[in-house]
Amino acid sequence: MADSLFDILSRKDFSEPSEITAIKQYIQDHFKVEAEVMNHDFDIIITVSSASLASTLRFHAVKMREAAATKKRLVIRIR
Repeated sequence: MADSLFDILSRKDFSEPSEITAIKQYIQDHFKVEAEVMNHDFDIIITVSSASLASTLRFHAVKMREAAATKKRLVIRIR
C-alpha cells in the first residue's frame, strides 16, 4: 500500500545539522549578521552579503571549524 505524502513527510527530520547551527551561531555572535550555510558531502558553503565580511571570515575559518567540530572544508562566498 502506498504511503500518503503526509506519512512520508511526518517521518522526515527537518532539523539543521549541528555543524550548520554552530557556524550560523558563531557568525551571529561575532559579527551580528545572518549567513546562509549549506552542508555538502565534503565541504560547508557559507554565503554572506559583503566582500569585507567574507574576507574576515576566512581568518576565522579554523575557529568556525572548531566550533562546528568538523573536518569539512569551509567555502566562503559572496552573495
